[in-house]
Amino acid sequence: MCLALPAQVIELLEDQRAIVSLGGVRKEISTSLLETVSAGEYVIIHVGYALTRLDEQEAQKTLQLFADLFQEGNDH
Repeated sequence: MCLALPAQVIELLEDQRAIVSLGGVRKEISTSLLETVSAGEYVIIHVGYALTRLDEQEAQKTLQLFADLFQEGNDH
């Protein structure tokens, strides 16, 4: 199963790279598949690549769903 997650771009780096925040964890990713990306935007990431931009409201809804699923898994 493949999983793509929303993450917020924290910092833009050289060579089409960026630092994103994924659940409070910072990770370096490639932005080479996107024409443009800005700090503060949300992107969908998969295996270290930003696949698409995502508006903040959709990103927050998705992140909340993951948090709810994680919580349910820990309750059992």
